[in-house]
Amino acid sequence: MTNRIDNLFAAKRRNILSVYFTAGYPQPDDTVGIIRELAAQGADMVEIGIPFSDPMADGAVIQQSGAAALKSGMTLRKLFGQLEGIRRHASLPLIMMGYLNPVMQFGVEEFCRRCSEVGVDGVIIPDLPFSDYMERFKALGDRYNLRFIMLITPETSEERIRLIDENTSGFIYMVSTASTTGAKDRFDERTLAYFRRIDGLSLRNPRLIGFGISNKATFNAACANANGAIIGSEFIRLLGAEQSIAGAVAALMKKVNL
Repeated sequence: MTNRIDNLFAAKRRNILSVYFTAGYPQPDDTVGIIRELAAQGADMVEIGIPFSDPMADGAVIQQSGAAALKSGMTLRKLFGQLEGIRRHASLPLIMMGYLNPVMQFGVEEFCRRCSEVGVDGVIIPDLPFSDYMERFKALGDRYNLRFIMLITPETSEERIRLIDENTSGFIYMVSTASTTGAKDRFDERTLAYFRRIDGLSLRNPRLIGFGISNKATFNAACANANGAIIGSEFIRLLGAEQSIAGAVAALMKKVNL
């Protein structure tokens, strides 16, 4: 069974732009509008953030957007309802990104089933232990044609990276730093050396670099050392600052020169 993530990387090997936003922000019913606008203006993939009360890997911008979304009543069940029929409006790959607690509360298999039903192609759960993925989630991913995307950081050992590469598909999410999410103007030499080191491992899976991508310089640095980049905090900042969703997406595309 084909998967839109796999199809994307088969068709486009470089300069892939994946954009993250928090479901329910800035307005509770913006989810479909944001996805449609990102697709229309040239994003290659979209990551839909599930708001959570304790997002340990996220910086202040994403934390604030999640708190606002929760306050306005966003839930995982409501999000799935918003995504009903999304495939009539957007053909690009969609990924659900969130923490393990809401998924467990919803029911793991029910979560995977609903992802498959609405047309979600992959899942990123930053706090999912790899052993739990192997014991339970991997089989569910195969059953529902979902790619479970794993994160690596500068501290991840080569042994673990190769284990992830052998047992997952879709792509590997390269976290640029060991800190939380947030925009940066440029990457330092130590970070670039990490990018080059992972690039030299000749991994089976494609790679996208996230955390700190906010402008042309950081986007190009990521794309020079991986298949593309993920932008989150900067887009959420623009959603809060611009007058419209279309304006926020246009401003993002201008920043990365796409």
